[in-house]
Amino acid sequence: MVARALVEVVVVVHFAVLLFLVVGGFAAWRWKQVFYAHLAMATWGLLVVAFPIACPLTFAENYFRDRAGLPRLEAGFIDTYVDGVLYPDSAAVGVQLLVASVVLVSWCGMWLRWRGERRTGGSGSRAHGVGAH
Repeated sequence: MVARALVEVVVVVHFAVLLFLVVGGFAAWRWKQVFYAHLAMATWGLLVVAFPIACPLTFAENYFRDRAGLPRLEAGFIDTYVDGVLYPDSAAVGVQLLVASVVLVSWCGMWLRWRGERRTGGSGSRAHGVGAH
């Protein structure tokens, strides 16, 4: 019973990691230290897409699936829970490009914001006139 619950926990964590991969760069607009974690996550995501690297979270899920008497994932997490479920398999490359674009846009926006803060000496949005009345 505990192993089955841990399978679910790992699945939720895996989805949270994917969500952070997609939108974590926008969090770095507010919290600069998040950028380094997001950079590591984006690098990992790129490596997993480019090379046949096994994700440690998929390994953990399969470990707990074994303990719970559940079948192992035949493919990786994305192939099991995302591709063909959230979008058609045929759209996988397009989705990967979209995710990469979102990450790059978030980083460009982050860079522009940080650059603006250095120029004005401010650290908040008011230095840029946002939120001022």
